[in-house]
Amino acid sequence: MKKLKRFVTMFGIIGLAVLLTACGNQPITEHSTGLWDGVILLNFSRAIIWLAHIFGGYGMGIIVFTIIVRIIILPLMVFQTRSMRKTQEIQPQLKALQKKYSSRDQETMAKLREEQQKLYSEAGVNPVAGCLPMVVQLPIIWALYQAIWRTDILRSGHFLWLQLGSRDPYIILPILAAVLTFLSSWLMMKGQPESNSMTTMMTVSTPIIIFITALSLPSALSLYWVITNAFQVGQTLVIQNPWKIRREREEKLREERDHERQVKKAVRRAKQSRRK
Repeated sequence: MKKLKRFVTMFGIIGLAVLLTACGNQPITEHSTGLWDGVILLNFSRAIIWLAHIFGGYGMGIIVFTIIVRIIILPLMVFQTRSMRKTQEIQPQLKALQKKYSSRDQETMAKLREEQQKLYSEAGVNPVAGCLPMVVQLPIIWALYQAIWRTDILRSGHFLWLQLGSRDPYIILPILAAVLTFLSSWLMMKGQPESNSMTTMMTVSTPIIIFITALSLPSALSLYWVITNAFQVGQTLVIQNPWKIRREREEKLREERDHERQVKKAVRRAKQSRRK
């Protein structure tokens, strides 16, 4: 299933890359043409500028529009989160099946696939469902990113201590982007039934990459990253709160252990009654 998820995600990224191969880095203006530049990016840019006039500045326009976009795609994120949680919950059973059918001969592998599909069906898990929302989100997120990057007026504006087209002189936004990225990843990892070295490495390395990259980006894009990651943290706490998930998981385990004890007790009583 992991290979399938990677394939679907990579297919979406490659498809997006192919779609955008004709897109350059020219500024977005009223004269921009084409579906991507002249329709999608131009209207994103117009919306941000319109919000900037309402909320008093291009920085606020970027913040408000980023939040609006995140709210619009929130149902997809909720769907993806629930799919991921269902998948995480059956990981112990999947590992047990992989251990049971560890032989690489065709008959054993076919039996493994059959048992996995049966487990997915019983748990209500669709292996592809968790990837599709991400593929759908990629063009939206990329459009928002490029609308900010390629609109000169947004990059020439000011917000607080920032010149939106220049790097943050005090490195505050890169630090915030890295911290919020780490916090978001850590919260998601904490809600998993078990972690591994790969997950831990990604949780630590991704914020470092974000920080280094943000050091050379215009403040407008760093601001976008900060707001996106802050929203992600809030979203995780609301719909995927790790402490709530762990309490529910522990409660479920207690119920299962209590049920097992009751079954064993009933079996012992039945055996004792037979002896009498």
